[in-house]
Amino acid sequence: MAANLTLLATDFAILQKNADQLFLLIMGCMVFLMQSGFAFLEAGSVRSKNTTNILIKNMLDIFITGLCYWMFGFAFAFGQVGNPFIGHSDFFAGSLRYSPDPAFWLFQFVFCATATTIVSGAMAERTEFVCYLVYCVVIGGFMYPVVTHWAWSDVGWLANGPNGIVYKDFAGSGVVHVVGGTTAFVGAKLLGPRIGRFKDGQAVQISGHTVPLVALGAFILFFGFLAFNGGSQASISGAGDGQVVSNAMVNTLVSGAAGGLVAMMVKRSGLLGGVNWSLLTSINGALSGMVAICAAADSAYSWGALVIGVVAGFVYCAWSKLVVKLGVDDPLDAVAVHLGAGLWGVLAAPILASDVGLVAEDKQYALLLFGWNLLGAVVIMAWCVLVSGLMFGTLKAFGILRVPPEIELRGLDIPKHGEPAYPTESYGHGWTIMPPDHSPDLYGPDGKPARPYGPDGAPDRFPQPVYLKMNNGPRPVSRPPSRSSGRHVYNPSSVPPVTYFNHGAVVEDTYM
Repeated sequence: MAANLTLLATDFAILQKNADQLFLLIMGCMVFLMQSGFAFLEAGSVRSKNTTNILIKNMLDIFITGLCYWMFGFAFAFGQVGNPFIGHSDFFAGSLRYSPDPAFWLFQFVFCATATTIVSGAMAERTEFVCYLVYCVVIGGFMYPVVTHWAWSDVGWLANGPNGIVYKDFAGSGVVHVVGGTTAFVGAKLLGPRIGRFKDGQAVQISGHTVPLVALGAFILFFGFLAFNGGSQASISGAGDGQVVSNAMVNTLVSGAAGGLVAMMVKRSGLLGGVNWSLLTSINGALSGMVAICAAADSAYSWGALVIGVVAGFVYCAWSKLVVKLGVDDPLDAVAVHLGAGLWGVLAAPILASDVGLVAEDKQYALLLFGWNLLGAVVIMAWCVLVSGLMFGTLKAFGILRVPPEIELRGLDIPKHGEPAYPTESYGHGWTIMPPDHSPDLYGPDGKPARPYGPDGAPDRFPQPVYLKMNNGPRPVSRPPSRSSGRHVYNPSSVPPVTYFNHGAVVEDTYM
């Protein structure tokens, strides 16, 4: 009988471990999908001439960060031998000495990748490709893992505060988002704004090329955030695990919804310029709410999540204005979403967490925790400013931080990658005849400007249409493909200086 009970207990323990690993793998895969969300969000927020560039950067985020985190990042974060500052064992994910929990490694890696990819949006459209390779290594292999060690390892100094205080950051408002947002701010500041972003001290709007792609990315991120916060429990087989996971997911939805609605109403009020029902502002407000709730997603009451989301919506709007006032060009508002809302989330957790916050019974511990969380956030920001400042400053000193102005003006896709996201020769319905070089561009196949002249001798931007007599009337046989909203009929003499027709390398006399 005793032997049977022992065997049953052993089998149950195996089942528990397998269930926990499966839970982490599923949650990790859902968070991994957020990389595509970031890619679509960023691609839609930049101009079409830089789409390939931003997509390959998000792809390399997985490749470079994955290898670096496997080789040494995980060791710095969760090495079994370490000190309060950094771990220093179990390199190559411990695979040279023993078999670690691969599900735990995968889940921690996708968090690391999230912190890294935040930066690419703030520095989009003018950053040298080599710079991105360097900061993927530094952020994913060193900067982020060290912060992770402080807060989430057994021996980190934030996890072992005085009088038993433990830094409260359940899913990374500070560990992930403040790290990414602070680094994004430093990078964007040292990089400088895009050409034409500010004129005579005033901000000039530079719109992305496709709102639907931004919306698609946002929906993927909303979905991924449920696993980002719910999966941070890291187990599902223990008593109460299901309740914590469920609470985290519900709170994520409530906080995100509140943040999105508040940001939309603030934009509608005119405080952010323009009196519009803005989709893009609503998206960033919702993301801010989900970022802010990370720290207390496991333990906040639903009404507490609502409060966190409402404040996060206002925080996003305030930080968005502040970043512009400081002359920092952030095409995706990554600093406002991740640094601003992440910082608020770190400070909100000691107030609204039902177990250790001011709404709980132990008010003295909650006050001490508030101070400890505040100290943690300040130190995390200082660490990121120090490391990223040295990194980006060095790259700038060697002239490999920013692309030359002529490349920035004409777009990064062709000179850097040779792969325009929207090649003009690929568009059309088959009933138009393109010029001999298969392009309506102002530049010929030799790369030199070729400006055709119209009947009156004045230069035209595009070749004049040639009409072919057909049964159902004349049809133009040479015209550029249209990427307009459909409100304008093509007229060669009325093409505006600012246009989104193509990959950017063919547009002249424009800062776009």
